[in-house]
Amino acid sequence: MSKLEKITFCPDGDEPVDFYVLEQTRINGKSYILVTDSDDEEEDGEALILKDLSQDGEEEAVYEIVSDDDELQAVGGVFAAMLDDVDIV
Repeated sequence: MSKLEKITFCPDGDEPVDFYVLEQTRINGKSYILVTDSDDEEEDGEALILKDLSQDGEEEAVYEIVSDDDELQAVGGVFAAMLDDVDIV
């Protein structure tokens, strides 16, 4: 079992939240990451697709949850193809 990379998000005014990166990709010049809230590969966790909004050269990345249905379906399809054993719904 491989160790997943853990990243911590610090939403404005909220407690820090840890996520584990399942995969990452770049589409049309934008970076996307597929993250989960569980580091146990045997356990189903909540998964989110996040888009990097930061500019090149910025020290910290700024991510937002992909909520547009068309974008979510397109990027989710790419991640599904990359991860044969993962169901992305």
